[in-house]
Amino acid sequence: MSIEYMSMVKPTRILEIDPSNLRIDYLVEAARVIKYGGLVIFPTETVYGLGADAMNNLAVRKIFEAKGRPLDNPLIIHISDIDQLNILSDNVKEEVPHLAEKFWPGPLTIILYKSEKVPREVCAGLETVAVRMPAHPVALKLIELSETPIAAPSANPAGRPSPTSGEHVKREMMGKVDVIIDSGETLYGVESTIIDITRDPPVLLRPGALPVEEIEKTIKKKVVIPEFARGLIEASEAIAPGMKYRHYAPSKPLQVIESSDYSNLQRYSLEVFKYAKRLIDNGFRVAILTSTETIQYYRKVEVLNLGSRKNLFEVARNLYRALRKIDELDIDIAVSEGFEERGLGLTIMNRLRKASGYNIIRI
Repeated sequence: MSIEYMSMVKPTRILEIDPSNLRIDYLVEAARVIKYGGLVIFPTETVYGLGADAMNNLAVRKIFEAKGRPLDNPLIIHISDIDQLNILSDNVKEEVPHLAEKFWPGPLTIILYKSEKVPREVCAGLETVAVRMPAHPVALKLIELSETPIAAPSANPAGRPSPTSGEHVKREMMGKVDVIIDSGETLYGVESTIIDITRDPPVLLRPGALPVEEIEKTIKKKVVIPEFARGLIEASEAIAPGMKYRHYAPSKPLQVIESSDYSNLQRYSLEVFKYAKRLIDNGFRVAILTSTETIQYYRKVEVLNLGSRKNLFEVARNLYRALRKIDELDIDIAVSEGFEERGLGLTIMNRLRKASGYNIIRI
């Protein structure tokens, strides 16, 4: 079936779908591509995903090829109905219904023990599978019409910042996939939070759009946050996406300037500026990723405003756009401010540290 389909592959088709006014005919067309083993890029509330039939191992392999993704980096399976969990896992722990009721559809990915029906390619040979139900009408309808769970990592070349708009995926993935569904900007702009509940206590594998504090309130347990989840070190193995290898990175170098105390922002930004000025004095062209509260302290330097520290949702939503902008600027290196690791601040720091290749300067 897949071989027959691939012989009919045409140049990438763009389907523009307004999330508030679904084009069912377009979604039926995209679902047909999924059913026949093709690749469809689709929007979620977090970032755009590169999807294939999760139960078709040949289709799943195409995801890795299109992204240039290492085969030992597992994928997330997206579902549209809670009953699909029974296909993917034979051992659904008691915490799952509580988490699903509270956060699904939404930006939470749960690690479960996989069933024998799940292809090894999806899980990179692991005995566990990552599952979530996206909170986007286009994604949910596509999965429903495809009549199968859809495996999907972010729809970008491996290592690059994840795409948060249809324009991003069209720029990078044209000719590599069968269909791109363009539904404009995503809501959160960072990936889902990944929690491993096969362990006790549960372990945070990747911070994301859902703060870990909200998960702890729901399951009434403290969640372990390893150093790799903070973005301080690379994990030794990829149990879930985003753990191993450099991710989210611009092509140009990035350094993160961190402090143990962000209470005095004027003093902190002065130290960041001094560091950037030393680079400039040594002949480097520099841009600073800053916050609304500190942008006033950077004079005669290229700046990218991530947003207000009082609204970390805004900072997270702007982050990948700023990381992509770095490569468009006439600079040699970018320097980013750090953020307090609370709520979405943990997610922001994970992404910045990994994007920098762990190039962290502490002041």
